[in-house]
Amino acid sequence: MVGCRRLSPRIDAHVHFWRYSAAEYGWIDDSLAALRRDFMPSHAAAELAAVDMAGLVAVQARQTLDETAWLLELAADSKLIGGVVGWVELTNPRVADQLDRFGAKLCGVRHIVQAEPDDQFLSRADFNRGVDALKTRELAYDILIFPRHLPAAIAFVDRHPAQRFVLDHLAKPPIREQLLEPWCGQLVELARRPNVWLKLSGLVTEADPQRVTAAALRPYLELALEAFGPRRTLFGSDYPVCTAVASYRDVYRFIADFVATLSEAEQTAIFGGNAAEFYRLDERLGS
Repeated sequence: MVGCRRLSPRIDAHVHFWRYSAAEYGWIDDSLAALRRDFMPSHAAAELAAVDMAGLVAVQARQTLDETAWLLELAADSKLIGGVVGWVELTNPRVADQLDRFGAKLCGVRHIVQAEPDDQFLSRADFNRGVDALKTRELAYDILIFPRHLPAAIAFVDRHPAQRFVLDHLAKPPIREQLLEPWCGQLVELARRPNVWLKLSGLVTEADPQRVTAAALRPYLELALEAFGPRRTLFGSDYPVCTAVASYRDVYRFIADFVATLSEAEQTAIFGGNAAEFYRLDERLGS
């Protein structure tokens, strides 16, 4: 069995891979021009090794079944990839067949809700039926949204109390504008749902590129960690997207310095233990 491997406690819970083409990655605009090249496990390996990361979770970047299959092929060939969060057509009545095509190789699913023109996409009946298919297969779901979607996300999560969710990138708070509300209050409300976890990921690209500092990120990190607690919080680099504005080591250091006052056990959980538990990496290997 491949795709979800036993890992040491140190896991980066959010990494992307791609073979770049302008047609398939139109979201990589001029502001992200540094990302217009291939990013493969061999590129990530040195970055993770430099901060003593033993493995990663690969997350989809395109909404195609072919990409999901490709990520799983990478996982089969790379000891670095502990799990894959792929994409399936959750609105398709035959989504169960798509999921069963991948079987236990898949650890989770993500849909790029932030790109949907309908801000109420999360309330669609067909989409929610697709999410129901995840629970029976013990698959997690990554929530990718903007702050304006948080009220809809709360209602969405309430429809699935037995489903495991993780919020990517803190819902992309308005760091450039240095605003906290209404993002903060809505994040706190979402955190009251015990089946929702949080990734400390994707923040550097939400900050002013000229002011990507620990001080700029700290208010958002503090509020998020207070809301979810270290028991439901995962580290994710958002590599290679993060490298458009900061190095991998800087992203890691921002989070490592921030959690340095926590207990050793809490830091270990954030930097891998929680990812292994949330995505059930060991269980999916039958160990």
